Amino acid sequence: MRVLCPGYGKGGRAMLLVAACLAQAAPAQASPEQDRKAFLSTYREKFPGIPVGSYVNGALMASRDAMEQFDGIMAFPPFQDAIDRGKALWEAPFRNRSTFAACFPDGGRNVAGNYPYYDARSREVVTFEMALNRCRQKNNETPYAFDDPQTMGALTAYARMLSDDMLTDVKVRGKGALVRYAAGRKLYFTRTGQYDFACASCHLYNAGKTLRTEILSPSVGQTTHWPVFRGGDDLNTLHMRYRRCLQQMRAPLLPAGGEALNDLEYFMSYLSNGLPLRASVYRK
Repeated sequence: MRVLCPGYGKGGRAMLLVAACLAQAAPAQASPEQDRKAFLSTYREKFPGIPVGSYVNGALMASRDAMEQFDGIMAFPPFQDAIDRGKALWEAPFRNRSTFAACFPDGGRNVAGNYPYYDARSREVVTFEMALNRCRQKNNETPYAFDDPQTMGALTAYARMLSDDMLTDVKVRGKGALVRYAAGRKLYFTRTGQYDFACASCHLYNAGKTLRTEILSPSVGQTTHWPVFRGGDDLNTLHMRYRRCLQQMRAPLLPAGGEALNDLEYFMSYLSNGLPLRASVYRK
């Protein structure tokens, strides 16, 4: 594997530097906030005239017709049954009569935007899905598989909707958090697989271009709307999508809910700070 690293020249635009400059897993060259501003600067050049707030719509933002189709589908979503199933899981009492709502402030409303966060005690990044499983374990229930659309997928399809319109507010504070952020950042820029691609290859350097009839979306905004329902009813969590990207690169698959993808989510979620959440949406 080799690594693409962004440098920050005039105007903060991300540029391609010498390969393998992060090969020793060193801390990120820039602070998280410098990274976020540099990404935004690049995307403003690639998507002139499109407000940053529209980035939550991904590639749909580049097509008025696509957005009109999206709005029509979301008025009567064909995947409502999955959301209803998730609501039933959320509300069903555990064997000790407690519920998921009891594990979160305000019954789980307006909390998802604070995830992922770095847990100094366990020295790991905690995603919202991990918090749901921690809740189950706290109440002596078996955790759900992170890549199971029928349980964790459906549950998050509903539970994340309780935070719709909340602004993403991910914190990276302290040495341990910076280490995990840097690990996620490194993975984002690391070329891998038979096609020698990195996340950055498509979603930073070529964002806005068309690949196989699809417009490549910017990374800013990508973490705000999961799960998504592709084609109307095919539920995909964020980590399921990460794994699909790796599969398309013909790269080794990383486990959903594992440290590497958690770190990647941490890095990418910080890039979307200030953007609103809207879970369980349609994607073609």
